[in-house]
Amino acid sequence: MLRSRLPTAWPRASYARSFSRSSTPFSGHNKWSKIKQRKGAEDAKKSILYGKAANDILAAARNGGSPILEENSMLATAVRRAKDAGVPKENIENALLKASKSKNDNGQAVSYEAMMHGSVGIIIECRTNNINRTISNVREILNRHGARQAPVKFMFRQRGYLKIALDPSDIEDLFNTAESTQCAFDFDEWEDDSGGSRGIELACSPDELFKLEDGLRQYIQQNANAEILVREVRWAPLEEQVSTDDEKDSVSNVVEALEEDEDVTRVSTSLEYSSLLGNA
Repeated sequence: MLRSRLPTAWPRASYARSFSRSSTPFSGHNKWSKIKQRKGAEDAKKSILYGKAANDILAAARNGGSPILEENSMLATAVRRAKDAGVPKENIENALLKASKSKNDNGQAVSYEAMMHGSVGIIIECRTNNINRTISNVREILNRHGARQAPVKFMFRQRGYLKIALDPSDIEDLFNTAESTQCAFDFDEWEDDSGGSRGIELACSPDELFKLEDGLRQYIQQNANAEILVREVRWAPLEEQVSTDDEKDSVSNVVEALEEDEDVTRVSTSLEYSSLLGNA
């Protein structure tokens, strides 16, 4: 049985400082220089982690219909995952405040397409109140990493996606409930070895995502062990793509750089093939 490669929770940030002793005279400058470089790398990792958590909270507030935790189970889940990952309370509160302010002004949703290495497609989804600023930032990041704007959506298709935490003994019942909605869907089980969580994920047409979720909601609300972790529409690559390790690393770098931009809500690449989402 296929296992989902999608993460179920933010990885916990853990950054321990390590100091070494040296008997070499006048080595202080070199030692402190290395410590400064290491601290800079650690700060960059934290920045990416915190940025992803904030985006997760904002997306949950939009998709769940409310910026209020008590009214939005998806938002409550996103906040809990951010706390578990070690995101500071101030960062979480700022993200919630931003979600609340944007309730009546979510900005404009825009997307940009790019190509890297001549064959790797990238779709950048943004939400902005200043398109000129956003496109300028996106272009600068793409140029800096050797990518260029180009039409690539033909390499993808949109799929509705639900990820549900569930006790294994209840999976058959949830599957039967999903079938009763008369929506066409694909499914797979997932398991998080590190956290011990398990459940089911479903993929469907974007047009049927709301109907499928609505049909499952009553069952999930009545099951204390069930919880919707992710509900979204994704750009799914149509085919699995072969690439070198260097290409994967450079694509990962441009994705991280894009995700650091405050207007970017999601980045999808043609290297992220999933047999579940890519199933025709």
